[in-house]
Amino acid sequence: MSADASDFDAIGRLLAVSPLAPSPAEAHGIYCGLVAADADQPERRWLAELLPAATDAEPSVTDCRAALTELAERTRARIADAGIGFDLLLPPEERPLRERAGAVHDWARGFVFGLGLAGVDAVRLSPETREVFDDLVELMRMDLDELEEDQANEQALTEVTEFIRVAALLVYEDDVPKDSRS
Repeated sequence: MSADASDFDAIGRLLAVSPLAPSPAEAHGIYCGLVAADADQPERRWLAELLPAATDAEPSVTDCRAALTELAERTRARIADAGIGFDLLLPPEERPLRERAGAVHDWARGFVFGLGLAGVDAVRLSPETREVFDDLVELMRMDLDELEEDQANEQALTEVTEFIRVAALLVYEDDVPKDSRS
């Protein structure tokens, strides 16, 4: 569960101006992928991806850019501080399991997309990081249609969420090779 869960719905409303229409979790995952890959100017690249042709003359775009900038600053500080306080931006625990699982799925998809956007060459990853990367890709194949609200699935979602959080920190701490064409 994210320490910024109260931001989830607000960010979601603001992201309505994005032509990509990402969920808040996916948008956060993209940014975290850029940061973990040590991308050049991750915040600028993230905002350019989410708001590609937007002009700040539109109040809704200005509000979205300001909220995303604040989220990026908090996220980067938490990742850089040995991961203390770093969490995925997810819906609150009171939400249905399927919605929360979908958000975890979106976050993982966004993270992998952010790594790709930064030019990460998955073939050249260290064996440990490559395994994590492969596990994240496998998690994106989860079928959430038949997910039932029960204690076993709640526990599984908690474990998957923690795995993804730790995986993101591992990628951040690794010297991730980039494709020289990026």
